[in-house]
Amino acid sequence: MGKKSVSKGVIKDIVIVAVGVLVIWIGLQIAFGTQNPFYVVASGSMIPVLEVYDVLIVSGHEPFNDLEVGDIIVFDRPSDHNRVIVHRVASIVDEDPRTIRTKGDANPASIPGTDFPITEEEYIGKVAYTLPQVGYITQLLKPPINYVIIAVVIGIMIFKQFAKRKNEKEVSFTDPLKSENSETIEELSDIDKIEGDSEYSDPTELDNVEIDADSSELKTDETKDIKESEEERKE
Repeated sequence: MGKKSVSKGVIKDIVIVAVGVLVIWIGLQIAFGTQNPFYVVASGSMIPVLEVYDVLIVSGHEPFNDLEVGDIIVFDRPSDHNRVIVHRVASIVDEDPRTIRTKGDANPASIPGTDFPITEEEYIGKVAYTLPQVGYITQLLKPPINYVIIAVVIGIMIFKQFAKRKNEKEVSFTDPLKSENSETIEELSDIDKIEGDSEYSDPTELDNVEIDADSSELKTDETKDIKESEEERKE
């Protein structure tokens, strides 16, 4: 029963964490209007504006038709769509359909198949915010480090469940003892009171008895003397 309850508690914690992450992720997707709002800079083509391992927060709410020269955008490489590029809009090549050309700030010229032709199909979003060097964390989370972190988190959850159950058991075993001890202390205190009363009351009662006895004897002697004197007078 104990192992089952612990496993249930661990599963419950994992579900809560997973649901929380999912809710946050969906909220970010809705807020930024893209399936993946976060990208890590992997090359130096945009130095010095963007450094390697900078994290980009991309907004998909910026319409492709509203892009202007100078905007930094994220897009799929037009030649094969197997790589995500972040470059600056260099020129508007055509308006029907709208086609643009980009260029990396550190590159001497635009690269065919990479920087152009960019259409709405390749467009992912416009860079809204930059988090400098935060991408180093993603490097730390690569295998096997990410598996170690997951194992540590699960281990902490299991430890918390065991600690919680141990505390509950200690409380359940401690409370009856506390009540019994309190009753015993009360009984002992009552006995002390009784003994205290007897110590102070018994001698007093005995003294009273002795005094009463002595006084009664004195009274009887005086009565005898009076009677004898009265009889002698009568004679």
